[in-house]
Amino acid sequence: MYAGWVEARLTNEEHKRATHDRWKQHIQHTEWRFEQCGRCTFWLPLTGKWGLDWGVCSNPDSPNDRTAVFEHDGCAGFEEADEWVVPED
Repeated sequence: MYAGWVEARLTNEEHKRATHDRWKQHIQHTEWRFEQCGRCTFWLPLTGKWGLDWGVCSNPDSPNDRTAVFEHDGCAGFEEADEWVVPED
């Protein structure tokens, strides 16, 4: 039953928009705008459409470790990847 609920939420555009709007209130887009999460080697994009804008930080030295981050966020633990990381679906 839980899996069905999750799948329904992942395909519901209204839920996606509401979640994006709620999460973006925590975006840290001013201080590190040139060292963005989406280009960090520690950024793990979410799958599907979510991964175009959102990922999870896996840098143990970052205050964002284990949290969902917007692709344009950044932090002092940034390490540049060779390319912008995008989801593979």
